Amino acid sequence: MSRRQDYSYYVNSEEAQKQLYKRSLLVVIISQIFSGAGLAAGITVGSLIIQEMTGNESLAGMPIALSTFGSALSAYLVGRLSQRYGRRFGLGAGFITGGIGAFGVILATMSGSLAILFIFLFIYGAGTSSNLQARYAGTDLANKKQRATAVSVALVSTTIGAVAGPNLVLPMGYVADFIGIPSLTGVFLLAGVAYLLSGLTFLLFLNPDPLLVAREIELANQKNQEESSEGQFIQQHTANRMGIWIGAIVLVLSHGVMVAIMTMTPLHMQHHGAEISGIGIVIGLHIAGMYLPSIFTGVLVDRIGRPAMVIASGVTLATAGILSAYVAGGSILWMSVALILLGVGWNFGLISGTAIVIDSTDVLTRAKIQGTIDVFVALAGTVGGLVSGIIVAFSGFSMLSFLGTYISLLLIPLIIWMRYKQRNSSAQTA
Repeated sequence: MSRRQDYSYYVNSEEAQKQLYKRSLLVVIISQIFSGAGLAAGITVGSLIIQEMTGNESLAGMPIALSTFGSALSAYLVGRLSQRYGRRFGLGAGFITGGIGAFGVILATMSGSLAILFIFLFIYGAGTSSNLQARYAGTDLANKKQRATAVSVALVSTTIGAVAGPNLVLPMGYVADFIGIPSLTGVFLLAGVAYLLSGLTFLLFLNPDPLLVAREIELANQKNQEESSEGQFIQQHTANRMGIWIGAIVLVLSHGVMVAIMTMTPLHMQHHGAEISGIGIVIGLHIAGMYLPSIFTGVLVDRIGRPAMVIASGVTLATAGILSAYVAGGSILWMSVALILLGVGWNFGLISGTAIVIDSTDVLTRAKIQGTIDVFVALAGTVGGLVSGIIVAFSGFSMLSFLGTYISLLLIPLIIWMRYKQRNSSAQTA
């Protein structure tokens, strides 16, 4: 049976669509468990490797900046690959590239070459963007009331590996010592294996591809309603443009603030006497805050609405910024509280912003638009990573935290403006 005929089977059967939706979610879950472990390497020890190699604290933000810049390029390419060939090949290629980057970081650290290290940190970013874009794979066959929940399932799955990763810094350091590589690169060894397994999971098991199936379903629906759909589509496209921009701004601001504060936390804590094991605990709890609330966040976004959760994101991120500015940098407890809130605020923003974007796009162009938006999300992380090191070097960690608080609070007037425009648009239509 041909691929097209396979798709026809799903187009004509709602039960088959439901089964494929569940199967796609299962593949996403398995892949995200693997890839979550890969996220921890650059966050936990990247800045420490740079400081050890250069002795320059102002460059401490470079690992996050480079990996997120690589993530930006990868997001664009993965989005285009997914648009043309489906999620299976786009995400599979992205994760495998990230795995190659992780192994390259190990080789660069062993050689002592800063230039090669920067190149492979850039390539390593492909794993981060693929992990982020994988949240879309479970939504292609979801209805509007399932979309945020489907995103949540992907993020919850990431929690297992992502929380374990930072706490494996010491054990993986022992493994690294045993096989003769620098101790700090042990988690990059874990990342390389994790990303490769995640990529292979998509390539081997995400078939048939949910995005391609959803596209066939949409084309069939348009064909069946050809006479009445043209005018309706134009109106919907105009109305959705604002939603795409709002969703993108929510994603960019929440991600940029989170990355900026998170990037400098290990160095800030180290300056205040914290051990690397304690830093690993804080980062692990932060990543738990990023992903674990997804168990509830998706349901809340679907039930109480996207705007309310965007406001919750702004308030939570601002609270995290204030706490980060005032609590003792050497306190594992209080830094954990601040970083958990930072993760939760990011989680609220990511899921609500993603849901707004999905609501505002159609399946025929969705992957391309999603990839483009994630480029700007990754660039926000790049700017956050670069600027954070400079701000801390010249003004201190507290100033960085206060700036994060201010930017976070901008989400509130953004949503108020969106609701105002929506009411005006509804009044004019009536």
